[in-house]
Amino acid sequence: MSDVAIGIDVGGTKALALIVGRDGRVLGEIQSATPHDPCGVAGAATAEVLTAQVRGLADVHGLKVADVPLGIGLPGLMRRDGRLAYAPNLQSASGADLGALLGGALGSTLVFCENDANCAALCEHAWGAARGIDDFVMVTLGTGIGGGVVADGQLVRGRSGFAGEIGHMVVDAHGAACACGGFGCWERYASGGGLARLTSEAASTGRLATLVERLGGPDAVRPEDVTAAARDGLAEAETLVREMGWWLALGLANLAAILDCGHFVIGGGLSSASDLVLPYARECLVDLVEGYDARPTITVSGSMFGARSGAMGAALVALQRT
Repeated sequence: MSDVAIGIDVGGTKALALIVGRDGRVLGEIQSATPHDPCGVAGAATAEVLTAQVRGLADVHGLKVADVPLGIGLPGLMRRDGRLAYAPNLQSASGADLGALLGGALGSTLVFCENDANCAALCEHAWGAARGIDDFVMVTLGTGIGGGVVADGQLVRGRSGFAGEIGHMVVDAHGAACACGGFGCWERYASGGGLARLTSEAASTGRLATLVERLGGPDAVRPEDVTAAARDGLAEAETLVREMGWWLALGLANLAAILDCGHFVIGGGLSSASDLVLPYARECLVDLVEGYDARPTITVSGSMFGARSGAMGAALVALQRT
């Protein structure tokens, strides 16, 4: 039985690979850009990058790749057999069996695939912000929004394994186009990609005039410029961050109504801005949740491990399944 595993969180922008011990300690780390090559075999470009990450970590730490359990957290609809059925934010890998591709490249039978937000939920439940909480929803804010639903201490997987695709809950029926082909999906308003869209619209319509002037034009204003300016107290940036907080709260209110969940853990790459967004989202929940005062207290907390939760959870999946 291995004392360590490698976990990889594959997002729409980057792939983060970690070596993790059974106690949750992170022993090594490597990050690479996620490829979006539409040519060739589905997932082949992604598998090549992930294989290089695994080999790099194994070499540095003196490990034999075929003997180390490997977990891969992937965005989108993950079938129960481990195949990625559909990934709006990683369409070049849709339909791929990345477990088989990496297993073949590494000569390993210890490769396991899981939805990335499910991995984050497992990580936070075992080691982090949801430890001791058996009913909660993990919300990962990255390029899109992922979700891991835990009820009675167990992941809710649904009929096909696709449960938790909360980012494609429609919050504005006539809203912004989404990579999934729909309109008004929650992730177009409350994710990292959503903040980028809100920033672009605000900059081009005069709502970020100070930043536009400071940075040299509307196309030069980035989401990180908005969050930095909000921390510095710039009113126009604070207004945009509050807008995103409202959209986040709207989705959480819908989930509270459907699932009767009292705990939300917010993670993913955008969790670095949670100190700005979450306080306002909590305020908005009071007015958005049906019968708020009649319910037990609803908590909204940041993840303990931030952007690392998905990769740590993927390693945990590999350790558990071996």
